[in-house]
Amino acid sequence: MEEPGQLKRALIDATAGAISGAVSRTVTSPLDVIKIRFQGFWRGNVPALLMVMPYTAIQFTVLHKLKTLASGSSKSEDHIHLSPYLSYVSGALAGCAATVGSYPFDLLRTILASQGEPKVYPTMRTAFLSILQRRGIRGLYAGLTPTLIEIVPYAGLQFGTYDTFKRWTMAWNRHRSSHPNESDLFLSSFQLFLCGLAAGTCAKAVCHPLDVVKKRFQIEGLPRDLRYGARVEDRAYKNMFDALCRILQTEGWAGLYKGIVPSIVKAAPAGAVTFVAYEFTSDWLESVST
Repeated sequence: MEEPGQLKRALIDATAGAISGAVSRTVTSPLDVIKIRFQGFWRGNVPALLMVMPYTAIQFTVLHKLKTLASGSSKSEDHIHLSPYLSYVSGALAGCAATVGSYPFDLLRTILASQGEPKVYPTMRTAFLSILQRRGIRGLYAGLTPTLIEIVPYAGLQFGTYDTFKRWTMAWNRHRSSHPNESDLFLSSFQLFLCGLAAGTCAKAVCHPLDVVKKRFQIEGLPRDLRYGARVEDRAYKNMFDALCRILQTEGWAGLYKGIVPSIVKAAPAGAVTFVAYEFTSDWLESVST
């Protein structure tokens, strides 16, 4: 059984993660509308919020635990000294855990957002029950494999580059300071935001084609109106590699990068807000729990 201190730390990480996810989703929700219009998806904000809160709660809890194991210390300030390799691996594993834990919400959100008008499913509950009836429990995890394949490089890059940018910023602070001291290790909220913005941009730019493929698997068999994009028939693709090849063949490289600009416009600020909100919420929760 874990010690009380470890349980408290896990609770702080989970709470701070959930709050940061909710804040990020709320603040950047208008930007998601832009992304939705370019990729052909529509609405789905409530299930998106239900998805992002457990996702970020699990992600930051697992991330802190992994970094604690790797560094031998539970103090966040000691985690920044981990090697970039360990930061990437910890982020990738945390992303996988969060994806598995919250995936049905992500699936429902995508389906509700992509159906257009007239609605195929008026509510998240009807979508959930229909998927269970037609495809069983496995239907709630349709597209999980390509999602995990996407999340490994995405989460790894996002957290790995975020830690790297933080280290560079700390070094810059020490370089600029005439009297270097411990305060140089603490970054301002604006500096944290810039680090998160850069990390989110890098991760999304590299992994966007995998996100396009994931979405195709998630909306297979959805009988939406053709005004909202071509229908993806059931089992249209044999596997992820087949999907990549067929999209390239029929749509060219533009098909794999469809909506990349609005995706970066939405994902980069969302990641930045998540990181800043998590850092401050975590610090606040630590201070009130001592």
